[in-house]
Amino acid sequence: MTAKDMAELVAELAEKRATTQLGGGTARLEKQRAGGKRTARERLDILLDEGSFQEVGIFRKNRTVTFGMDKADPPAEGVVTGAGTVRGRPVNVASQDFTVMGGSAGEMHSVKVVAMMEAALQNGNPFVFINDSGGARVQEGIDSLSGYGMVFYANVKLSGVVPQISVICGPCAGGAAYSPALTDFIIQTRKAYMFITGPNVIKQVTGEDVTQEALGGADAHMQKSGVIHFVADDDDQALLIAQKLLSFLPQNNSEEPPIVDPDMNVEPDLSLRDLVPLQATKGYDVRDVIRKLVDREDFLEVHAQYAMNIVVGFGRICGRTVGFVANQPSVMAGVLDINSSDKGSRFVRFCDSFNIPIVTLVDVPGFLPGVSQEHGGIIRHGAKMLFAYSACTVPLITVTLRKAYGGAYLAMASRDLGADAAFAWPTAEIAVMGAEGAAAVVFAREIKEAEDPDAKRLEMIESYRDTFATPFMAASRGLVDDIIDPADTRAKVAFALEQLAGKRKIRPAKKHGVFPS
Repeated sequence: MTAKDMAELVAELAEKRATTQLGGGTARLEKQRAGGKRTARERLDILLDEGSFQEVGIFRKNRTVTFGMDKADPPAEGVVTGAGTVRGRPVNVASQDFTVMGGSAGEMHSVKVVAMMEAALQNGNPFVFINDSGGARVQEGIDSLSGYGMVFYANVKLSGVVPQISVICGPCAGGAAYSPALTDFIIQTRKAYMFITGPNVIKQVTGEDVTQEALGGADAHMQKSGVIHFVADDDDQALLIAQKLLSFLPQNNSEEPPIVDPDMNVEPDLSLRDLVPLQATKGYDVRDVIRKLVDREDFLEVHAQYAMNIVVGFGRICGRTVGFVANQPSVMAGVLDINSSDKGSRFVRFCDSFNIPIVTLVDVPGFLPGVSQEHGGIIRHGAKMLFAYSACTVPLITVTLRKAYGGAYLAMASRDLGADAAFAWPTAEIAVMGAEGAAAVVFAREIKEAEDPDAKRLEMIESYRDTFATPFMAASRGLVDDIIDPADTRAKVAFALEQLAGKRKIRPAKKHGVFPS
């Protein structure tokens, strides 16, 4: 082969590559941009470090010959796949190209995606899937469904081994929606929508009239269904969220999260003494407490607008990634209900899967009473919190800020559920129930027979509170390690994290536990 022949071959290769990289063509790419969306390749350029992307499978072709597919030649099979780095750390990626047959997923489209998932599994890298697809490629019939099945199966194989992040930047309908649901985190833009059955089908079957936005838009899924974890205004913000999220996570389940830019200042913070009101019924924003504990007040909240009576998210303490679970007294008094139990337990399970210590901040009056909660299954949903914490092998640090009553006290990482370090502020009330309710039960006869029942009731409430609803009773039983000055909380937690860094917890040999339904 002559040098000229090789030069011609290289030129031909470059031409084919350039044509394929245009996806559906210049006109469709411009239409995508005009709609306020990035193209599939532009999204990868934003997500990945400059110049780090190495594409895989660019010349992959489908093998379908029915319904005109013998004449179709979808560039790169409508999905861009490969590997790159995010802040210097390797990731495997797939980005659907809506300009190519609407990003529809055929057999080879899914085969390419699965190949990257398998590479992520083998190499121990996170997997990021950017979704923008009209759904299954109908022309390929059952082969397209088989492709979806392969993706779902791979999602489950990767689960708990490497982090999986789905970014929804366009339509994600029908069976395609189940792949994001099987991943760890979903980020959805306001220009995207996701649902199993669309408005037209719902109208035909049920008579309900609903828009795409109201049915499967970002706000609907964040505030009502709880399907997604982050809302982004546009593609750029969604990919920045993905970058930040990855910075908190380890590469895989055999590694620790990276220590990043440690802030070693653990001097007393006197402002913490004033953040939590002394009155047990007065609300406050627990996120203010979290921000005082983490490095540089940098806290990435997860599921921020769903089940807002509990707060979960990531921060760092002295450079170490920490998962936070905290009751939110400013919403429903921080009570545990069905949705908050699901939200909290899933986050705990994720942290445990990926070696992320958990700090639990407790201010909980109990589980939410009511017929709708009981009939909705608060027993089985609440049990998820008990199960998740009890199954944890990562360091568990619990700080009781104020009230901690009944079964909800146990469910919030109590010592009996495996907390390695348990602290309480002087404001903590740890008891079977609030002093008012307890006094009415324990001292019912004394109150009834008293000359002044109202005065006697107040007296008995104070007696019960002084005896049981204090952190000192719990400390005397060893259920609290120390009662601490709120100003010292960051120092106490940082020291506990350091001491527990090498924690090893051996569990009985079994395949896996059975999570409450």
